[in-house]
Amino acid sequence: MLALFTAALSFSIRTGASGAIKAALLDQAAPLHSGEMIALALGNSFLGFALSLLAISPLLDVIGAKRTILFASACFIAGPLLILASPAMIGISSVYGMLTLGMIVCGFGWGATEATINPVTAALYPDDKTGQLNRLHAWWPAGIVIGGLASLLFFESLGLDWRALIALIMVPAVVFGAWALTQDFPQTESTALGVPIKDMLAEPFKRPTFWIFFAMMFLTASAELAPGSWVDISLTQTVGMPGILVLVYVSAIMFVMRHFAGALEHRFSDMGLLWLCTLPAAMGLYLLSVAVTPLAALVAATLWALGVCFMWPTMLAAVARRYPRSGPWGIGIVGFAGAMAIYFVLPEIGKIYDRAKLEAAGGETAFAALPPGPELQRVLAFAAEQSFQAISIVPVVLFAIFGVVWFVERRGRP
Repeated sequence: MLALFTAALSFSIRTGASGAIKAALLDQAAPLHSGEMIALALGNSFLGFALSLLAISPLLDVIGAKRTILFASACFIAGPLLILASPAMIGISSVYGMLTLGMIVCGFGWGATEATINPVTAALYPDDKTGQLNRLHAWWPAGIVIGGLASLLFFESLGLDWRALIALIMVPAVVFGAWALTQDFPQTESTALGVPIKDMLAEPFKRPTFWIFFAMMFLTASAELAPGSWVDISLTQTVGMPGILVLVYVSAIMFVMRHFAGALEHRFSDMGLLWLCTLPAAMGLYLLSVAVTPLAALVAATLWALGVCFMWPTMLAAVARRYPRSGPWGIGIVGFAGAMAIYFVLPEIGKIYDRAKLEAAGGETAFAALPPGPELQRVLAFAAEQSFQAISIVPVVLFAIFGVVWFVERRGRP
C-alpha cells in the first residue's frame, strides 16, 4: 500500500506542479507549444511505467518481489532528483531532455510497483480479486489527495517553489524502501499453480480473448488517467479554482468507493460493474469541458469520479480471474496497455489544447500578443472545452464494448 501511495503521490505532485513547471521552464522558451511539451513530459512517465511493467512482470518470481519494490524506491528518489536538475541545464532542449528523463524514471518506479503488488494481491486473495485489488488501489487516490493538498499548501499558502514540492516525493520513497528490506513476499498465482515460465508467457497468445481485455484497458486508462493528468493545466484558468483541487475531490470519492467494489462485483459481475460505470464517466468528462464555475466543476467531477473509480483495479482483477495461468505476465500486459494509452493519448490532448487556443485567439501572432485578462481566459476556456470533449468519447465506446462482453458471458453461463 505504501509503495502504491508513493506512486500516486508522485503522480499527483507532478500533475500539481505541471502548471508551475510549464510556466518556469517552457512558456518563455516555447510559448506556442508549451501545452504539448508539458503533456509529452507528463506522458513520458507513463512510457517509463509501461516499459518497466512489461520487463518486470514475466520475471517477477525470478527477480523477487522484494528486489522490484526496492528498485521502485530507488526510482522515486532518482526521478525527482533529475527533475530538480532540469533548470540548471543550458538551452531548452537540454532542459526539456532532463525533465523528460526524470519523468521516465518516476514511471519506472510506478511500473515496478504495479508489476509487484497486483499479482501478489491476486495470489493472496484468489476468491476475492476484485474486492481486494480495489481496496489496494484505494491507496492510489489516497496518495493523489495528499499530493494535491501538498501542492495547494506549497503554492497557495506557503508560496514555495515547485522544486520543494517535487522533492517531497522522495520522503515516502525512502520509507517504503526501508520497510521492504524487512519483509518477505509470497509467490505469484501462476508459480503457485506450477505453471512454467514459457507456458505463462504463451498463455495470452493461446487464448485470443485475452486481447479484448488488452484493448479495453487501453480505453479505460484513457478515460481515467489522461484527464487526471490534465486537470491542473486546463481547468485552473476556466473554473475559478485550482484544477488540482478537482483532482483531489475526485480522488477522495474514489478512495471511499473502491472499498465497496467487492460487494458491487458480486451483485453485477465485474463486466456489469464496468458497464454501469461508463455513462457517468462520459457525462462527467463532457460536463468538465463546459464547466466555468467551481460548483459546475465539482458536479461534473462527481460524475466522472463515480464513473472511473473502479475501472483500473477491476480490469486487473478481471484478467487475473479469467487467465490465472498467465500470472503476473497477463496482469502486466494489461497494465502495459493502460500505461501506453496515456503515453499516446495525453500528448494528443495537449495538441488539441494548443490548436484550440490558437484557433480561438485568431492565430499564433494574436495568441502571443494576448495580455493576461478576460480575453486570454476565454481563449484558454475554449481550449479546455475542446480537449475534454475529445476524451469524453472514450467512455461512450466502452459502454458498447463492456455491454457486449457482459452479454456474451452471461449467455455462456449454464
